[in-house]
Amino acid sequence: MKHFVTSDGLSLAYEDEGEGTPILCIPGLTRNGADFLPVADGFRDVARIIRIDLRGRGASQYDDNFLNYNVLTEARDVIELLDHLGLPQVTVFGTSRGGLIALALAALARDRLRAVLLNDIGPHVDPEGMARIVGFLGLPPVEKTLDALAERHARETAASFPGVSVAKWRSFLAGNVRETPEGLELCYDSRLRDAVITQLEEGPAPDLWPVFDLFAGLPLAVLHGVNSDILTHETVAEMRSRRPDLTYVPVKDRGHIPFLDEPECQTAIRAFIAALPA
Repeated sequence: MKHFVTSDGLSLAYEDEGEGTPILCIPGLTRNGADFLPVADGFRDVARIIRIDLRGRGASQYDDNFLNYNVLTEARDVIELLDHLGLPQVTVFGTSRGGLIALALAALARDRLRAVLLNDIGPHVDPEGMARIVGFLGLPPVEKTLDALAERHARETAASFPGVSVAKWRSFLAGNVRETPEGLELCYDSRLRDAVITQLEEGPAPDLWPVFDLFAGLPLAVLHGVNSDILTHETVAEMRSRRPDLTYVPVKDRGHIPFLDEPECQTAIRAFIAALPA
């Protein structure tokens, strides 16, 4: 794993694999670059896959000021990574929070975007889904082992992720927590909870639809967990209305978020890469 230092002195981790058109993968709120392993494994033969751990997540340094865990600061970090790598433009592949960072990039540095691929995120985040996330955000699980946590998660998500095995959930949850002699430990800064709650208390979220419209002219696709409580069908309908050329990929039997190893995701990602302009 490689590192670079941001303008405010934090060491952030990233992976850089493959050759070809550069694709920058930006993970979700508490997640890290490991979520994009199915992308790196599946497409490093046709693209340069760059996976960042945002500040306070994974192998990146935690910020002493939790208020810096915000989309605009994280977008600045992404721009500085592009500068560090000498990349004038990239395709951004954003999962959840990573997709919101892609929107921020459209406002701050649209010329750095070549194309955008969104994983279960749009300009509107459903409040019920956000409330569910806040319910566990930054709180270590009560379970002592990953096996126990995966078993509970499989039960609680059976409606939105039907058929997903305990073993699959264990693998996915291992990206967020690690086993220690004292129990399960978060793989991200627990003060992300303070940051999100503070931001929610500041008032209604900004209207991001005008920012979404800044994607005009860029190849754009969205992977949608059809059972998602973050990206609703109503939001998808508005996205498709504003962008009739949007590549829409429904991912069956998935909520928030698809794992990216699903056949429809793999097929769509390969087709999206192949269609990128030279």
